[in-house]
Amino acid sequence: MAEFGIPTELPASQGWILVRGIDGTDARDAMGCYPLFSCRNWAGLRQDVESLGPDLVSLTMITDPMGSYQLDDLEAYFPDVVRPFKEHFVCDLHASRMETVSQHHRYYSRKALRGLKIEAVHEPEPFIDEWMDLHQHLIKRHAISGVRAFSRRSFLEQFRTPGVVLMRAVHGQRALASMMLFVQNDVAHAHILGCSPEGYKAGALYAIFWSTWDVFDESVRWCNLMGVPGSDDESAKNIRWFKRGFTPITRTAYLCGKVLNQDRYDELAASRAAADMPWYFPLYRAGEML
Repeated sequence: MAEFGIPTELPASQGWILVRGIDGTDARDAMGCYPLFSCRNWAGLRQDVESLGPDLVSLTMITDPMGSYQLDDLEAYFPDVVRPFKEHFVCDLHASRMETVSQHHRYYSRKALRGLKIEAVHEPEPFIDEWMDLHQHLIKRHAISGVRAFSRRSFLEQFRTPGVVLMRAVHGQRALASMMLFVQNDVAHAHILGCSPEGYKAGALYAIFWSTWDVFDESVRWCNLMGVPGSDDESAKNIRWFKRGFTPITRTAYLCGKVLNQDRYDELAASRAAADMPWYFPLYRAGEML
């Protein structure tokens, strides 16, 4: 994410934030790295947040729903904003698929696997061109832009990260869909996916989600299938239905925010706030990540 700001380590928690300039001003603020803030030591996060000075206008992050913290902790660390952001669908990979996956999804997963092979790649850099082609379908399908779209450069760095796994749904010699996951401790986080029109027709996403049990073979306990992107439109309802068919378990990711320089925050909010988004934080960036 270095192309969007300055990656900055929080020493007590051993997490990272991104310090960014605010367009049209000399001010800066900070956000947790997209899409989730995670760290090694959640107990140290309060010290890190309190050490940030007024040279930053605000700090915003979406917490890893599988992090080792309590809601009371977050409310103490972030006195301005702590609210539920998204429910993430989480598979228990130690449980039987026959008990957790719906009958409908079991049928279509097995049907898809009759024509597709799932490959798990732990050093995916050679597949970057294939990945970018598949990812473009996702960008067009959901009109993704900015930080959320990532870039080839960013994906190359992600592909070199320890713990990355690329699951490819292959027909013949060609991948019709892929999903990138990051393994941390006992959780495999489904980070982002790409799927061609042929992949949707072949049920490739059914095959990939079903195969997480096989790929990780109980080496991790949980697979976080993430939440539902965008607004509550028909597409979002379909994605929610699809993920819920694989697991009844959800965990909450929280939006957390703290104003670090109140005067500058109020000045920016007064000049930029969107009247129809009074709930957005920080208010002067209203709508940026929607």
